[in-house]
Amino acid sequence: MRLGSHVVPVGVLTALLLSQLCSGIKWLVLSHSPSSLHINQTQHCKLLPGLVSSQAQLCRSNLELMQTIIQAAREVKKTCQKTFGDMRWNCSSIEIPVDAPKYRPDLDRGTREAAFVYALSAAAISHTIAQACTSGDLRLCSCAPIPSQVLEPGYRWGGCADNLHYGLMMGSKFADAPLKMKRAGSHANKLMHLHNSEVGRQVLKEALVMKCKCHGVSGSCSVRTCWRGLQDLREIAVDLKNMYLSATKVVHRPMGTRKQLVPKDIRHPPSEGEGTRLPTEFPKLLQRE
Repeated sequence: MRLGSHVVPVGVLTALLLSQLCSGIKWLVLSHSPSSLHINQTQHCKLLPGLVSSQAQLCRSNLELMQTIIQAAREVKKTCQKTFGDMRWNCSSIEIPVDAPKYRPDLDRGTREAAFVYALSAAAISHTIAQACTSGDLRLCSCAPIPSQVLEPGYRWGGCADNLHYGLMMGSKFADAPLKMKRAGSHANKLMHLHNSEVGRQVLKEALVMKCKCHGVSGSCSVRTCWRGLQDLREIAVDLKNMYLSATKVVHRPMGTRKQLVPKDIRHPPSEGEGTRLPTEFPKLLQRE
């Protein structure tokens, strides 16, 4: 994947030792929203904490989507803490006060912990939106189209597939909004977080699997109705945790006329145009700390 002026495989998460990196995930403070909250008027968007102006604008133009985004914020917090419950870093720092949303150093620097949270957040918001389409909670989307793939005899497409296309489109539009602002911090920060978010979405795409239901007399399962559905977010988080555990350090280094994110342990960086070869056998986190 090429983001601006760096070359990093899409299967690699990045973490840079830079300050003030958390503006892109401040929307997670929405997890504190009371369950009784119903956003049905545009002025309600002003009451939501942690949003940048472009996210507030998306709220005003997609009011019904905000309940799903709030649910996604809750899922991120719950899933992160569940995934790391047995680790020294247990994701407790994702809990921030709603009246002063500021993260602790482990998420406010270029750590692998921050990289994990960015990736999980991007995956979770698209995951939640995709399944909200399937369940009928959103009027602007419905089930995903029936695939054109021809199945084997005894199998047929049916059911209601998760609308991953819509989930990715709207999820990335919201989650990436803070990183696309002119005052979103250094160029390296934006490249890193956009990359990590994209990794989360790539893992989500891999989690779209075929699910089938049997039909037939006395459980004979003579016919199977199949659809494409997403795996549970907890399974996606486990994949991201594996990336977290295999983190690789990177630096923002001049290469020719540009700066690129490159592995810190490369002694002789490739010249401009050669690109940067990073490990691709399994998605990895990159960090400078």
